Amino acid sequence: MAISLPALAQFKGNSKPTLVTTERIVIERYQDKTEALGTLIANEAVDITVNVTETISAIEFEDGAHVQRGDVLVRLTSAEEDAALLEAQTTAREAEQQLRRLIPLVKSGTATQSALDEQQRNYDAAKARLIAAQSRLQDFVIRAPFSGTIGLRNISVGALVQPGDVITTLTDSRQVKLDFNVPEVMLGDLSVGLPVIAHSRAYRETQFSGKVMSIDNQIDPVTRSLTVRAILPNEDRRLKPGMLMTLTIFHSEREAIFVSEESIIPQGYDNFVYVAKETDTGWIAEKRKVELGVRRHGSVEVVNGLIPGESVVSHGTIKVAPGGAIDPQPLSTLSATSVTG
Repeated sequence: MAISLPALAQFKGNSKPTLVTTERIVIERYQDKTEALGTLIANEAVDITVNVTETISAIEFEDGAHVQRGDVLVRLTSAEEDAALLEAQTTAREAEQQLRRLIPLVKSGTATQSALDEQQRNYDAAKARLIAAQSRLQDFVIRAPFSGTIGLRNISVGALVQPGDVITTLTDSRQVKLDFNVPEVMLGDLSVGLPVIAHSRAYRETQFSGKVMSIDNQIDPVTRSLTVRAILPNEDRRLKPGMLMTLTIFHSEREAIFVSEESIIPQGYDNFVYVAKETDTGWIAEKRKVELGVRRHGSVEVVNGLIPGESVVSHGTIKVAPGGAIDPQPLSTLSATSVTG
């Protein structure tokens, strides 16, 4: 039996609205995050070596000890240099005394100005030889170039060392550098000061916070990646140079709109949502095309197509038709908070 159009319209009008769950659209603060692997490097590190060939006369440090800048680490045998320094000191002192005796004699006319000038040259030469002797002697006393932690020593008292021989290592790890690579497409999103969160398998759930310190000025043409360096505080010195770290860098902070993944209706290459619209006769579902951004924890960013304050159908979309009557029930009213993905 055929149904007339007026009867069909009356049938539709008598149908109950579809019960759906909606969520209200709000703007949130959001940051993208990128994960990477990095290697720790000491803030300062140096091999302690010598500049001369000589035997070790004393070792003034213990393995793993903390030293201050200028502390003596190693003394080399320097009997000959000590004697040369004593001779230079004596010569300089005698030259200075002779110079002081001549000054009043020149003023009284007893001595000539040329004699004074010659003695001044003798004194200057003696003082230069003294400075040279002191400088040579410094090569026989090895000092810490900066404050840090000593590594394992590689020599013993009495050993003969030559220029380039590594006695020990010295590192400053009160803060450590974390070098890692990111794809070149991130170049526009990077800047000095971005927050970084790092983890190490050695310390399980411990989180180490830092920030980007510098960005390399070249991109690797083979890997198309960019090296970034972050700084991590390390006052307790738990982090050691050479450790492998997993890290997350947060970037591209912005205002964003997120909806639940259940509200997205994919059709071919496009995506749609149902927006709850109030009319004179009740609520209807308006089908609207949207552009999506990043995804996070069961929700997806909508970069275009929605306005804050609107409500989208989050559950029950399979039963909804474009323009169909709906009975919206709010799932929750989300408050605008600062979040990271």
